[in-house]
Amino acid sequence: MIRTENVTKIFGDNVVLSNISAEFHRGKTNLIIGRSGAGKTVLLKLLVGLLTPSSGEIYYDDVRFSSLNKKSLRSLRMKVGMLFQASALFDSLSVEENIRFPLDMFTNMTKKEKTDRVNFCLERVSLGAINDKYPSEISGGMQKRVGIARAIVLNPEYLFCDEPNSGLDPKTSIVIDELIRDITYDHNITTIINTHDMNSVMEVGDNIILLYKGEIAWQGNKDEVVYSENEILQDFIFASPFLQRLRTAAIDEGKHL
Repeated sequence: MIRTENVTKIFGDNVVLSNISAEFHRGKTNLIIGRSGAGKTVLLKLLVGLLTPSSGEIYYDDVRFSSLNKKSLRSLRMKVGMLFQASALFDSLSVEENIRFPLDMFTNMTKKEKTDRVNFCLERVSLGAINDKYPSEISGGMQKRVGIARAIVLNPEYLFCDEPNSGLDPKTSIVIDELIRDITYDHNITTIINTHDMNSVMEVGDNIILLYKGEIAWQGNKDEVVYSENEILQDFIFASPFLQRLRTAAIDEGKHL
């Protein structure tokens, strides 16, 4: 589990996040949602350690992040997987080399052990026999799955996903959502997803945090979204008239059961 206590981030005179206290649970898909400028990306960077809070604390399973020395921080980094918005694959490296990169950086595994681990991760994301291909030779959806394979190659305890469905068609987005969810459940990972995708919210939102103007406006899960009376949440989730009609229909159907 990861938790934050009164985390605030200020850039100059701009308070981007204010007193964020939240828990991100192990074995669940934890979503951070909100409009552009709400502070989602800043919060994700704080949780990963790319930014330092102006005040407040972040804990990894009750270990205070700011208290870690270089050795402990390196050890923690090996437990973290990151799926970037644009996959962030190295164009000059093959699929196998991209996935193997964290193993080369952080382990003393033999070449065979690394190859076996790469192949296992490729199978885990339902990709096979593309080891020698380059990112430019595979589709966007396949690139995203390669990114997931690289993110889990070190068998992480914590997985961070920044807009994992960005640029993908709806069908492929569903595949990626289900893959991240299954990996989270199967390996009991603390998964944190920064997303705008409403399908992700409704399908894999085990724990959802809505940010609004740098503060937490709502917390809950996918089953509570439709029936919540929180105006900020409803304005964000059901912005279009079509989605509003779906919500009304779902509530009416529930009343008639």
